[in-house]
Amino acid sequence: MGLFDDLNRFLENRLEEFLRNNPHLELEALLEQLREQEGDTLKLIADLQVQEKRSQDDILSTAQEIQKWHIRVQKAKSANRQDLVAAAQEREAALLREGNQRWGQMQGLKERITQSKELLRKIQVRRQEVQTKAAEALNLRAKTQTQQRFETNGWSNKVSNSSSGFDDLEEKFLRWETQDELDAMKRNMGK
Repeated sequence: MGLFDDLNRFLENRLEEFLRNNPHLELEALLEQLREQEGDTLKLIADLQVQEKRSQDDILSTAQEIQKWHIRVQKAKSANRQDLVAAAQEREAALLREGNQRWGQMQGLKERITQSKELLRKIQVRRQEVQTKAAEALNLRAKTQTQQRFETNGWSNKVSNSSSGFDDLEEKFLRWETQDELDAMKRNMGK
């Protein structure tokens, strides 16, 4: 296991170094991660909203049941059927407790939806900030590369200019030295 841990640390260090040397790539990775978080949060919100709708439907159904049993309690009381009144009241009370529980669950879902929407908003703001930084890093990188090319081209142009100037100078000296030697030979022959 030590070898794998060492290899893993080595690779992580190389990756961190690479990302430090290429900050635009680090920003792109962060941007991708934020996009994934945004997508996951949108899915979560959609799921919670579906659950909220189901919860509302369950509450409505429970409310209709409560209403039905409340009417039955009233009918049983009117008919003086105490045996049915007590049982109907118990059923109505149980449905009221169930309705209250479902209402609490729905309120919890609404709170989670609100929190998820706030999280989504924060992720979107963060993604926008990272996009701006990534664009700035890309522009800076492009400027740096352009500057480096300019400096490299400028240096090579200077070298070629000075080397062509050097060639001109070399040629002048060669002509002068050749002429000087010819003159020296003529003098020696004339003696």
